[in-house]
Amino acid sequence: MERVEVYLGLGSNLGSREVNLLKAMNALDEAFGTHPERISRIVETPAWGFEGPNFLNLCVLYRLPRQGTPQEHATDILHKVKAVEKAMGREETALYNQNGNRVYHNRLIDIDLLCYGVEIIKTEELTIPHPLIGQRDFVKKPLLEISKPNIRSAFPDIFA
Repeated sequence: MERVEVYLGLGSNLGSREVNLLKAMNALDEAFGTHPERISRIVETPAWGFEGPNFLNLCVLYRLPRQGTPQEHATDILHKVKAVEKAMGREETALYNQNGNRVYHNRLIDIDLLCYGVEIIKTEELTIPHPLIGQRDFVKKPLLEISKPNIRSAFPDIFA
């Protein structure tokens, strides 16, 4: 069965941050029915876009059986990721300021779908690769640590 490389970024800046990351990875393993192929080192960074406690971040690579179209499968993965966040107690509080810009906040757990193979996907719900990877060293560095050459060559702007 054909498999696709799925890269996720995880972060936490509330409570026991390392435990939160481990719980999230265990829940993702259960949701996907497999363990990650690669896990980056944990990096600690200041909150990005707001004042708050430091974040712990890491990236993981899952090789999942390809199901349906890339858009359908990536959306299904996104829904599983959001279900893990919700089960861990994250409330969806996407806030926007009067200029329409997103306002960031503290998070018990945050999981972003970064890449789905070398696919480019743009829907109302999902943009792959994640559009802010290149601006976020706390994602870019761990992603570079675990990414395979095909991802780095498909998206050179991300890793510049």
